[in-house]
Amino acid sequence: MDSLLGGPSGANRPVFRFEGHDDVTACAIPAEQLALSGPSERLDAPHWPVRGDLAHIRLAGRVFVPHYAVPMERRVVAAGASLLAAGRGDAELREVLAGGTVFNVLDMAGGWAWGQVGEDGFVGYLPLDALEP
Repeated sequence: MDSLLGGPSGANRPVFRFEGHDDVTACAIPAEQLALSGPSERLDAPHWPVRGDLAHIRLAGRVFVPHYAVPMERRVVAAGASLLAAGRGDAELREVLAGGTVFNVLDMAGGWAWGQVGEDGFVGYLPLDALEP
């Protein structure tokens, strides 16, 4: 429980320190009560870090999914990498990323990382070995 922050939380829940994030306020964790009201907004899927089971924490209150994640900032290896639309080698190419590009990882599974290029770039999958440790 060393990762818990002390003090009251805006939404009456614990706030955690995440690897690489000393300032949790930069993660835009909503402090107000969240509610579903009205129709959901239409999303530009290639640029919005949301899928059926998971979304970026900054989208809490805007999209409804079972889980929200605080991104882990990683950099693409020097050789660069191909950002794909799905977690498989034959998926549609979204963008070719240069070495050193910031990639905000939201999920890692099956040898793939799902996330977003920077804060507002394309969303997609990279092989885990395409990211610096």
